[in-house]
Amino acid sequence: MAHSARRDSPELPDFSLLKRLARDQLVYLLEQLPGKKDLFIEADLMSPLDRIANVSTLKEHEVDKLYKVEYKPITSTSDQLCFLIRPRIKTVKWICDVANADKATGKFRRYKIIFTPQKFYACEAVLEEQGIFGDVTTDEWAFYLLPLDDDIISLELPEFFRDNFLAGDQRWVRTAGSALHLLHSLYGPFSKVYGIGRCSKMAYESWREQVAEGEQRTRQAEIGRVFLIDRDVDFVTPLCSQVVYEGLVDDIFRIKCGCVEFGPDVTSDKSVKVMLNSQDKVFNEIRNEHFSNVFGFLSQKARNLQTAYDKRRGMDIKQMKTFVSEELKGLKQEHRLLSLHIGASESIMKKKTKQDFQELLKTEHSLLEGFEIRECISFIEEHINRQVSMIQSLRLLCLLSITENGLMPKDYRSLKAQYLQSYGVDHLLTFANLRHLGLLVEQQPGETLTVMESKVGKLVNDKTAGKLTDAFSSLARKSNFRALSRRLNLVPKSGEEYDLRVPRDMAYIFSGAYVPLSCKLIEQVLERDGWTGLEEVTKLLNGNEFAVTGSNGADSKAKNDAQRIILVMFLGGCTFSEISALRFLGREKGYKFIVVATAITNSSRLLESLLDNHV
Repeated sequence: MAHSARRDSPELPDFSLLKRLARDQLVYLLEQLPGKKDLFIEADLMSPLDRIANVSTLKEHEVDKLYKVEYKPITSTSDQLCFLIRPRIKTVKWICDVANADKATGKFRRYKIIFTPQKFYACEAVLEEQGIFGDVTTDEWAFYLLPLDDDIISLELPEFFRDNFLAGDQRWVRTAGSALHLLHSLYGPFSKVYGIGRCSKMAYESWREQVAEGEQRTRQAEIGRVFLIDRDVDFVTPLCSQVVYEGLVDDIFRIKCGCVEFGPDVTSDKSVKVMLNSQDKVFNEIRNEHFSNVFGFLSQKARNLQTAYDKRRGMDIKQMKTFVSEELKGLKQEHRLLSLHIGASESIMKKKTKQDFQELLKTEHSLLEGFEIRECISFIEEHINRQVSMIQSLRLLCLLSITENGLMPKDYRSLKAQYLQSYGVDHLLTFANLRHLGLLVEQQPGETLTVMESKVGKLVNDKTAGKLTDAFSSLARKSNFRALSRRLNLVPKSGEEYDLRVPRDMAYIFSGAYVPLSCKLIEQVLERDGWTGLEEVTKLLNGNEFAVTGSNGADSKAKNDAQRIILVMFLGGCTFSEISALRFLGREKGYKFIVVATAITNSSRLLESLLDNHV
């Protein structure tokens, strides 16, 4: 049932060091403001902070009261205020309002702003404009990386995707480079770095600049190779419905910082927060499984647990004492976790095995294969007109557009009009955002000729042909899924039987219908040790690929182990389905993958970040 790792799999590095470093630096910064103080924490920093330093740790360092930043007048009576915030202008302006309100009433306080992971010039400029630059002290808490599990690390920057890919704001690129630099200094040197995407290239260059500025130390490498990939290289994967257990739990209950809250529908009692990681033995065995296999495993687990409990019968006093002291506590914990995951699975079943969901999956698979497109469009229209879900409707529209190289003008106008009528005309700006990213576009006259573009480029070499090629390449962003799918064999032949209990490739994460493009690229590049032989693929992906050889490790055995530990950094977010696919690939090939993501995402979060309905 649960996949077993190869015996020769290398050991993963210990990432708890990242937490200790972050905690120690935060404690140091808090001590720079001696005496009792109140701490204001930005809302989206509360969960990450809880994973690093709990309330008792903060209290030990003279934090008196904790408040959430709420952008309204404060009630704190403390003489010292400390603000732990992201470098956002809105939050800095609010702090200025707090300080200026104190000035107006003649109240004297000390203010300290701790920006994390770094401070930007724009924030300091606001402090100066508002006249309080001299009244506050500012610091940086270099909290770049939060380990969520043995093989998952997050920058917890969900805004990275919108800021970088939609707004063209590259301020977070340096942050990604700094995160890479931290990993390199603690677990490197890396022997090879591969990447694809404009943002990946910039993050790599930022990291190399920081390496050149710092002092070099020779140490034994724990991570051998690194792969950087931009989210916009593969939009299809996050737009597909997740059907592995961990992905479904995230879609339905929202996993936040590795923690999920199960409500009364799961617990049959009050809500409970649960950490979801490899320490949860039940979860660890089902997290990467296709959901159709999960109930069978949980039933078997329940029977095994009952057998373990039944051992008590016929025990003498000495044996009973040993059983109580050594086994009972573990069995009770396993029983509690098993009950929760059975409850969660039942809740998922109610929502996801209805006729509607089966039809939805069938439509997605048809779009990926390029079959029955008119029927798919009819399904999407019905979905929109029944107002099933605003985000789900948008997701299907985007999937249709990407897989079909854009929509025919008649279909685009019709579907857009129906969407705006169903969900509100104020979503016009959302359509502009989606068009900008190439997620939902209208085919332009002549776009169907893109197949001929390479032939034209080869046959004619004059300036006219060059201009023609440039014109076509500007459309490439929205016209290559089918070609990529054929070249990389992303969609297995539909006639073949696919046994989800014994997966044969990474397509199992989408019921055997589609191998995620992002993970297929990683597999191909690792097999070839570079991009050689993938020139046609990289051309279809608009280039920006690179492969750079770095420093080599120490002794050969350690070096060989490190070579099989591969760090994959997703710039713009990564889904749990992709993590499951990489774990499968690792088991097959004897690798261990460490996934570093700017944030954990899914189709809803990705599209919600692009909503712009405030005309």
